[in-house]
Amino acid sequence: MTETPRAFSGRTATLLVVASMVGTGVFTTTGHLLTDLTSPLAVLACWGVGGLLALFGALAYGELAVRFPESGGETTLTTHLYGRRVGFVAGFVSIVVGFAAPIAASAIAFGEYADRALGGAGAAALPVGVALLVLMVALHASGRGGALFQDSFTVLKVLLILGVGGLGLAHGDGGRLSVAVDEAAGAMVSAPFALGLVYVSFAYAGWNAAAYVAGEVKDPARELPRALAIGAAVVTTLYLLLNAAFLVAAPVDTLAGETEVAHVAAAALFGENAARVASGIIALGLLSTVGAMVLTGARVAEAIGRRYPALGFFAKRDVEGTTPRNATLLLGVISAALAFSASFDTLLIYTGVTLSFFAALTVAGVFVARRRDPNDPARRANPLHPWSTLAFLALSIWMIVASTVARPIAAAAAGGTLALGALLSFVLSSDVDPP
Repeated sequence: MTETPRAFSGRTATLLVVASMVGTGVFTTTGHLLTDLTSPLAVLACWGVGGLLALFGALAYGELAVRFPESGGETTLTTHLYGRRVGFVAGFVSIVVGFAAPIAASAIAFGEYADRALGGAGAAALPVGVALLVLMVALHASGRGGALFQDSFTVLKVLLILGVGGLGLAHGDGGRLSVAVDEAAGAMVSAPFALGLVYVSFAYAGWNAAAYVAGEVKDPARELPRALAIGAAVVTTLYLLLNAAFLVAAPVDTLAGETEVAHVAAAALFGENAARVASGIIALGLLSTVGAMVLTGARVAEAIGRRYPALGFFAKRDVEGTTPRNATLLLGVISAALAFSASFDTLLIYTGVTLSFFAALTVAGVFVARRRDPNDPARRANPLHPWSTLAFLALSIWMIVASTVARPIAAAAAGGTLALGALLSFVLSSDVDPP
């Protein structure tokens, strides 16, 4: 097998993490959090805890990615840690729930925000979103310009968020954050706070993006842990800035329950024309989000194709060896199907729970890896272990239990997805390449 070229710099890996994380969630979640938590301080705390969760997870993934510097993310790491069947299920869930559904969501959101920015009535949102999806799949399937595109648009996205957040804080009413501390503290230990963390964790999804291209990053032992940790820290800072701007821009009762909270906040501060400009900015930011998830998600299908000969078609790269073209096209087809599917909303409901389960399973693998080889220098990539690892696992379990109690149907759907993945792993288990 031809060795995959290591074409991604540490900078590209870091920006890939940022681009993967900053998607629809940060622009849509706060309004729903306010409905359940009511306290603006508790909402900000939820975003802060979500950022710590992402950072702790990034440290764990950094160590594991150094130990196993191959592309594929959870499917590769769990294969090494727990065996090929678990690795296949992790990959199956990652492709469908972790990438295809969020890609479809971000593409549709791009269409909606672009349509609103242009003053449309919404009829063109879906076609525009699918057009973006097709464009991103074509770009990354071609293997030409993908990294340059991601770097450029991600830097633009960060600058735009800094601008929007700065304007919001400068012109908003800071007194709206002045609420009773005991009220916020009570909300932070409640079941709604745990459920809110599930929504926030969906907004933070992508903190592990560099692990999906580990086999293509130059000097992975040095660059992968840095990319994961720096990316998570940068996005946490951006999220706190942006959501603080939302919360000071308008009263709680105006924002509560609103999905397009960014548009509502901008309209409250500067009027409807400014809100249209904000929608245009968000649409621009979503360009790199869709592109980043297409790029990383294709590596999961490729990794599965390498281990399962029956699916080897997805492991084939283009002539130059720069991109898994067939895997990229597969992800594009699934994402487009979900964008047009009536079951799309159901997929989004259980995405957070399903991904939290596999992220926790992967992070727990740090204990497994250290028991097998306690002297591996990769441990230096995770200096806060075991406390950061245990905190990640405890928060993840709290989120999963609270979500199961509050949304049993969504939990059952997540279980059904796991069962389907397990069934497929048994069907495809004959003649499997070893990890």
